[in-house]
Amino acid sequence: MAAANDLRKGMCIRYNGNPAIVLEVQHRTPGNLRAFVQAIIRYIGTGKSADVRFGSTDKVDTVDVERKELEFSYKDVSGFHFMDPENYETVDFDETFVGDTKEYLTENLKVEVLYVQGKAASIALPSSVVLTVTESAEGVRGDSANNVQKPATLETGKIVQVPLFVKEGEKIKVSTETGAYMGRA
Repeated sequence: MAAANDLRKGMCIRYNGNPAIVLEVQHRTPGNLRAFVQAIIRYIGTGKSADVRFGSTDKVDTVDVERKELEFSYKDVSGFHFMDPENYETVDFDETFVGDTKEYLTENLKVEVLYVQGKAASIALPSSVVLTVTESAEGVRGDSANNVQKPATLETGKIVQVPLFVKEGEKIKVSTETGAYMGRA
């Protein structure tokens, strides 16, 4: 058991009998009222988020978690296949578990998988990834008076807005949090 004041982003707690990951934490002390901790949590089993409030002295039940670094290998009809670089074992996940992270997965990309009580709970991507532009319209010469952007299709199938100077075949850096173009790689 830990005090609510000790909650940090990324911790795993048991709330209402279900394991949940802490996404955001704020410590508040409003005026003449008692201090409290406001947290946003995501239930591991259902994937739903909740906004919860704890008193600063409340006890919170923490759950043991294991974080493993895996490398993405390939995707086929049976799902997404990752390799454990320590023992070279293959770990398979279905498309519903991988979710939106599939738009950033390229061969040999290292991801962090969170295991709660021996069961895979979530996949954490690096903050940015380098992807190749596979399809993009040509920019019109002289059309650069403003910050004009055009759609570009990346190697994973994701469509991102990029500046006019980006051409097919170029490698660009994309934020995994916002899905936005960050620059050339």
